[in-house]
Amino acid sequence: MTKLSNNFSVDEYTRSQTAQRRGIDNSMPEDHLENAIALAENILQPVRDHFGVVTISSGYRSSDLNAAIGGSNRSQHSKGQAADFEVPSVDNFVIAEWINDNLDFDQLILEFYDSSDPYSGWIHCSYSSENRNQVLTAVKEDGKTLYKQGLIC
Repeated sequence: MTKLSNNFSVDEYTRSQTAQRRGIDNSMPEDHLENAIALAENILQPVRDHFGVVTISSGYRSSDLNAAIGGSNRSQHSKGQAADFEVPSVDNFVIAEWINDNLDFDQLILEFYDSSDPYSGWIHCSYSSENRNQVLTAVKEDGKTLYKQGLIC
C-alpha cells in the first residue's frame, strides 16, 4: 500500500463509492502523486495529528469521476491537490478555524455548515506549489451555491 503520509494511503485518497458503483477507474496517475503527498503532509496529516482520525469523503477524482458527479473541470481534486473531509465528533467550524490559523493552504472552504449542527457540512482544503490562502464559506441560497469570503458560521 502506497503511503501519502504517516496515516494516509493512496487507496484511501482515491476511494470513491460513486466510481465503484458506476465502474469508473479512479486510479491516480503518477504525475499527480507528488501533489497528493504534499496535500497529505501539509494539510491532512497536521489535522489528524491535532484532532484525531480524519475521514476523507472526496479525495482524488479522475476526470471521468469528476464529470460523473458534476464537478468543475478546474477542480483541484482532479490534480491530487484537494480533499473534502471531516473529523468525527469535532465541529467543522473549529477545524476550519484551526486550519486557517495554523496551516499554509491554497483554498479552504467550509462547505454547507449550519451552526445549529456542528457536524454539518464538511471541509474542503487544497494545497499547491503557489498557495493563495483563500478562505471561503459555501452556502445554498435560492437553490444555488454561493461562495462567501471568510469563515461564516
